[in-house]
Amino acid sequence: MKFGNLEAVVAPDVRWTFTELAERAERAARAFIAAGVEPGDRVAIWAPNIPEWIEAVLGIHLAGGVLVPLNTRFKGPEAAQILDRSRAKVLLCVNGFLGNDYVEMLDGFDLTHLVHTVVLRGEQPNGTIGWAEFLNASTDAVLPDVDESDLSDILFTSGTTGRPKGVLATHHQTVRVFTDWSDIIGLRRGDRYLIVNPFFHTFGYKAGIIASVIQGSTMVPEPVFDVPTVLRRVSEESISMLPGPPTLYLSILNHPDRENYDLSSLRLAVTGAAAVPVEMINRMRTELTFETILTAYGLTESTGTVSMCRPGDDPEIISSTSGRAIPDVEVRIVGGDNQELSCGEQGEIVVRGYNVTQGYFEDPHATKEAIDSDGWLHTGDIGVMDAEGNIDITDRLKDMFIVGGFNAYPAEIENSLVSHPAIAHVAVVGVPDERMGEVGHAFVVLRPGETVGADEVVAWCRDQMANYKVPRAVHMVDALPLNASGKVLKYELRRLIDEWENR
Repeated sequence: MKFGNLEAVVAPDVRWTFTELAERAERAARAFIAAGVEPGDRVAIWAPNIPEWIEAVLGIHLAGGVLVPLNTRFKGPEAAQILDRSRAKVLLCVNGFLGNDYVEMLDGFDLTHLVHTVVLRGEQPNGTIGWAEFLNASTDAVLPDVDESDLSDILFTSGTTGRPKGVLATHHQTVRVFTDWSDIIGLRRGDRYLIVNPFFHTFGYKAGIIASVIQGSTMVPEPVFDVPTVLRRVSEESISMLPGPPTLYLSILNHPDRENYDLSSLRLAVTGAAAVPVEMINRMRTELTFETILTAYGLTESTGTVSMCRPGDDPEIISSTSGRAIPDVEVRIVGGDNQELSCGEQGEIVVRGYNVTQGYFEDPHATKEAIDSDGWLHTGDIGVMDAEGNIDITDRLKDMFIVGGFNAYPAEIENSLVSHPAIAHVAVVGVPDERMGEVGHAFVVLRPGETVGADEVVAWCRDQMANYKVPRAVHMVDALPLNASGKVLKYELRRLIDEWENR
């Protein structure tokens, strides 16, 4: 085996070599086959960053299955919708993570295609099977031939319609993108990679698990970002690779106990998804030992990566841009007529290349809207490009904001809020937040005769949606500002918030 006795996965109760990981993945694959998973069948994972996630996803791929990851912050309705639409045959989950009973959250939903619910860790309710028992049912079945053109995963992402869309990716796309990604940042054999970015996200799954398997880097999964825990893990495990949003690095830099830990092994950092201060980059280089600090830009529809800075770029380039296109990928800035603009002109970012999604799962209309007849993916992001090809993302066509690295789509939040029995109309906007980057503020118009408090609405949201989607503030208003065609003027709502905060 290529990496043999090199450590592959390290956790408090686990130390697997690459040879052991390969054996465990093959056993998992045969267990999936024994459970009736055939090539192309969807298998969902609803769990945090734990070693079982890694062996399970590799087993899914070896069995020819297609991964459907679920956000650990999802509530029952959100998870059930994706399980139903993907027709997942098997669900792997945990019980007890952050106090959640994932199996119970699915009670009452008609998931007719779901054959097996497997509990990786935690209590096993009736009708479920434990991971060890599931693996014990493994047979000597011959593993199928998996082609690089076969689907590897369907990652569901929300959008302006509020209805999640399943983004299709093949093994070839994933492996090629993250081979280039790893080569650019300098991830190499023997690096020790603390994966704080969640596995259900492209960053944790593909830039984490897949990149590590390709390069022979040791995976150290961390289920929850907690600064003292991260500091301890970096020190104890000689972590060299630590990617994450700017909030992660700022939290480490500003932690009062940072000097009590040996962080001298840190070498590689990849960040983005929010404003990256130049001062933060300089501090990471002077106060810590990072040699390579890069920003990158991507979206699920581009297999996670469109552009990256390069080692040696000035801090100002790293801070103010998301770098240049990755190899064999084209990026343009276009105007409303879809014609390419000159350097420095602001327009929509479009992408063409092998990394562009095969389309949206069983949604040809949405696919046609996103990818034009010439193969250009319209990202919905607004930016400018300099003479060197560096992209500066200045705005979004998509009505989206980013909460601590997670994309939050107002349309999806609004669709959920209007199902509240007391709410007639609602508009959600993202506003800057020092800790999270951005947070949501909701403006609510109640139905005639109804009364409900802002705190009650927030509490209701916490039961219905992932916590990063929950508005941090709810404002009761008599009416929403509309233009002549009835569209909500969200800039007016943002202006109101600015006025309130500046009083």
